[in-house]
Amino acid sequence: MNEETYVVKFLGIPFNITNVISGLAAFAIVFCLVYFLSRNLAMKPTGKQNVLEWIIDFTNGIVSSNIPGEEGKRFNLFAFVLFLFIFVSNQMGLAVQIIVGGTTYLKSPTSDPMVTMSLALMVLLLAHFFGVQRFGVKGYLVNSYLRPVSFMLPIELLEEFTNFLTLSFRLYGNIFAGEVLLTLVGSVAMSHGLITTVVALPLEMVWQGFSVFIGSIQAYVFVTLSMVYISQKVEKE
Repeated sequence: MNEETYVVKFLGIPFNITNVISGLAAFAIVFCLVYFLSRNLAMKPTGKQNVLEWIIDFTNGIVSSNIPGEEGKRFNLFAFVLFLFIFVSNQMGLAVQIIVGGTTYLKSPTSDPMVTMSLALMVLLLAHFFGVQRFGVKGYLVNSYLRPVSFMLPIELLEEFTNFLTLSFRLYGNIFAGEVLLTLVGSVAMSHGLITTVVALPLEMVWQGFSVFIGSIQAYVFVTLSMVYISQKVEKE
């Protein structure tokens, strides 16, 4: 993958337009999907309403397993939206990539580390915010960094940094690697003879199916870890 992303500078600050376009496309797909699944709701769900309710129950289960009780219910919508956005973002590059003149205009948003780091930073900032909101500044500091024993403070501070790295780069690494391998297999199929094409195309189909599975798992892992990190701030140690 030697293609470059489309970057423009405004007041000397670079803006990655490829990430903006890809993120907006993922947002539009999520909005249209939820809008379609939520039309004509009924007390006895059937068809597409079952799909929507299954997704809601699935993400609610992630939340309740980490933040039980009434405290966890406030995060149900956040987990639902986060899961759908990451799931769609992970799959986008498998379905379509727009590359013009060596510049990529559309791909999986989560195949860029800046996007995954932004998502991870958002989650961790929310965790700190809700921790302060529930316990107050002093109670939050004691609960998050001085329990169960105060001499664990350096390790707790280091953990904040490692949480950010693991949350962001696990997602980025898996999605980026999948897109790279698909691109390599596709280029082999297109640039060599008939025999190579016959061998490469089934291989690409198998890897694409595996990448769909990996993208789904990574969406689940990201949301689960997000709820774990939030629970560490809003639940008493």
